[in-house]
Amino acid sequence: MAFASPGPPPHNARMIRDPNSIPLLQRRIYGTAGLGLLVALYLLVGLTGHDPWRGDDARYFGPVLSMLRGEGWLFPHLAGEALPDFPPLYFWTASAFAWLGSGLLAPHDGARLASSLFVAIAIYFTARAAESLHGRPTRTPAALLALGALGLVLHSHETQPLIALLAMLALTLRGLAEVPQQPLAGSLKAGLGSGLAFLGGGVSGLLLTAPLLPLVMTLGADCRTPRASGALLLGLCLALTLSAAWPLAVHLMQPELFTLWLRAEWARLNGPLLDAGGLTRLAELLGWFTWPLWPIALWGLWRGRRELTALRWLLPLLSALLVIGWLIVQGDLSQANVLPLIPAVALLAAGGVPSLRRGAANAFDWFALMSLALFGVLVWLAWTAQAAGWPPGLARHVARTAPDFVLPDSDFRLAAGVAISALWILLVWRLPRSASRAPANWAIGLTMLWCLAVILLMPWFDHGRSYRPVAKSLEIAVAGERLEHPDACVATTGLSEAVRSSLDYFAGIRAVRISGDATPCTLLLVHEERRQVLPELAPGWETIWEFSRGGGKRLETFRLLRREGERTRN
Repeated sequence: MAFASPGPPPHNARMIRDPNSIPLLQRRIYGTAGLGLLVALYLLVGLTGHDPWRGDDARYFGPVLSMLRGEGWLFPHLAGEALPDFPPLYFWTASAFAWLGSGLLAPHDGARLASSLFVAIAIYFTARAAESLHGRPTRTPAALLALGALGLVLHSHETQPLIALLAMLALTLRGLAEVPQQPLAGSLKAGLGSGLAFLGGGVSGLLLTAPLLPLVMTLGADCRTPRASGALLLGLCLALTLSAAWPLAVHLMQPELFTLWLRAEWARLNGPLLDAGGLTRLAELLGWFTWPLWPIALWGLWRGRRELTALRWLLPLLSALLVIGWLIVQGDLSQANVLPLIPAVALLAAGGVPSLRRGAANAFDWFALMSLALFGVLVWLAWTAQAAGWPPGLARHVARTAPDFVLPDSDFRLAAGVAISALWILLVWRLPRSASRAPANWAIGLTMLWCLAVILLMPWFDHGRSYRPVAKSLEIAVAGERLEHPDACVATTGLSEAVRSSLDYFAGIRAVRISGDATPCTLLLVHEERRQVLPELAPGWETIWEFSRGGGKRLETFRLLRREGERTRN
């Protein structure tokens, strides 16, 4: 791990004279190589080596798979149907990575490299924005805090289009942070980030970025000069011009898909607002998703409460308010929707780190050590329950939720887990005291905890969250039917996009949606979840195949039905 000696203080950095606070300019914990190694370890471990998992990982691999097959390059498709969730920026990037890595990686593993790229971009631009806003000593804490956001861990290792919006929002903030010093260059970067945010997140991406340019120009005490105002207007024009390019291309080449996309965007923005209960759930979601950033961010805002019109506080505060307002208007409390909040909260927290009182900094440091160590112990207990059946209660739970799971390579995983735990202890012990020590302890601990969980628990997660066994078994059943009826199609009562994508990927089966309570298909696939109420089927169907996976609350059952008498008539 590289360490760096202190250089001369930047012109905009101030030494803190309070004897109860940690000095701002102390020896930096990481050099560029050390921080880069930590980010690479965080992003790459657990990215490959497992199937697309149920949920967004499998769902948003569908458009990537379609592009690799030469379908839907302009407008994303999933299993032969248009998917208007997001414009194609993320899917283009993921398809390029999957194609370039086809000789070494499975397509789904290569596609996830796009998430690593966009997260790395987000961390880099968040750190550079903090440097422009608060001074160079806050660059490393900003990167560590963005990396350590609790909600980022899982989403940065799945196929997730909102990661592209996260990166482009960070680029926009970086550009706006430069405006007081370099108005034209900063405004053009902000305009480029906003335009690409639209290409990554649709109208939502534009609404989370483009308003920042006129708001900063109007409210920012640092950006009211004629030169800065003119540059920001130019950046806004660039953002709107770039945003118009993709919808215009879709409208000219596939007007029906343009109409479908407009309807989907309008439905998202015109949904019901969050009610009081929804606001409570939103507060809970924000609390754990952005932990441990938000307490330090609130402290930073308190310290800077008399200068909130200064760009270093105004810019991230406006961005955070836009994201929270968007969540309230959209009414969707999916965890991934909170991702665009990370850059703003990280910038606010980076501004608060240097002024943390010594007691608060030490408390944060010890909390990071104790809480992550506790989670590490829980990961080890989960592994021993799988490998040795201890503790018995947890072992029974594992057997109930995954009754046919067998742990592979237990000796190797034991040795690797011990090595990771020892390295974690060594890194924590060797950390020097500095203003970045608490964020560094959290980021290092979270990275090591993730690596430990990947080594010890990845087979169990892959067993329970992959649809490969279902798809392969169904493929055999459908192939048997098609021996007699080559044109037999498979209808469905409403599979999730994750299941449809997995069936298309693993088995080449594209289920046809039932239209008007009728279907010409002779086969019908029904997916039953434990708490799901299925529509009543018309008489005349017989079950010819059944597959159950999971157990308890996660029990899923798939049934393939055939019209009664179909074999006899044909």
